[in-house]
Amino acid sequence: MNEFHVALVASDLPPAPDWVTERLAQHSIQLHARLCSRSDQVETAADNADVIWVAGGSRVVTADLLPKLPRCVAILRTGSGTDNVPVEAASQLGIMVGNTPEAMMHAVAEHTLGLLFDVARQIALQDRLIRQGVWDARRAYPRSSFRGRTLGLVGFGRIARLVAKKASGLELNILACDPLLGEDATADFGVASASLHTLLEQSDFVSLHLPLVEGTRHLIGEAELRRMKPTAILVNTSRGQVIDEAALARALRAGWIAAAGLDVLETEPMTAENPLRQLENVVLTPHIGSYSDVYVENCWHDSVQTLIRIAQGHAPLWCVNLAAVAACKPPGRWAQRGATTNGKSLHVA
Repeated sequence: MNEFHVALVASDLPPAPDWVTERLAQHSIQLHARLCSRSDQVETAADNADVIWVAGGSRVVTADLLPKLPRCVAILRTGSGTDNVPVEAASQLGIMVGNTPEAMMHAVAEHTLGLLFDVARQIALQDRLIRQGVWDARRAYPRSSFRGRTLGLVGFGRIARLVAKKASGLELNILACDPLLGEDATADFGVASASLHTLLEQSDFVSLHLPLVEGTRHLIGEAELRRMKPTAILVNTSRGQVIDEAALARALRAGWIAAAGLDVLETEPMTAENPLRQLENVVLTPHIGSYSDVYVENCWHDSVQTLIRIAQGHAPLWCVNLAAVAACKPPGRWAQRGATTNGKSLHVA
């Protein structure tokens, strides 16, 4: 096999362990790690790369950059969301975009339930009050029990399905809707399907599990928040921009809903002026839902496996634009380089 070049241009992970480079080398894959803070640096770092690798949320790979990297046939985004890479521009050039959603999906599902328990039982607020010398159960009385209540999942991909599975022992009624997949998405998972409006109106707990695309930005705004029960709890572990944050702050102050648990915000890190900082009926965590004791190991493992697949001519195991690349006319870079999705070798010039 001819040498295959991968440029790691951004990373939120600790330095790659030695086994990563060694394993890739066994498959004639050369790893070039040069972390970049600007797109012009990426042009230099990845000028000879077959794959651009972004490990984390960096936005240094831009749409206008891709035509300047003619060897690139794939972008690997270690992590789940791909809103930080130019998927549409890549699709138009026939460039595959892969991610590693299974590396952190269990942790995010567990964090979702953790926020739900915390907000419903007022655990974090009770802890803060005790440390301030306040011992008063009425000051932070638990908001809700779970048995017989309804959990609504907005978005029904991998993580939402895990939330449903992990929550099954709580004796909840579970509704789900997926604006991107349609009403039949829940049929095989023992979860009742509902429209977004019905789900918001009937759910005691609403949990968001949506990618950030044009159709989901501010999906939850004032009209949607006013549809929810005044006793409802909203949890978001997907992307902050899915919620209109100004509307959420008004909802929490005015009592349209009872409380929220947020791992993601519209602007991260959180600004000092963000009104959510002043509200006791919000539990906040710093976009940490995917982290766990096995998070880093899982990310390296799944990324290496994906790179090997690409070098061997396979589409990434988790590919977000497979249909668009397959339909690319004239054939895009993936097809032009002799690669297909059925396992034929990729012949590197």
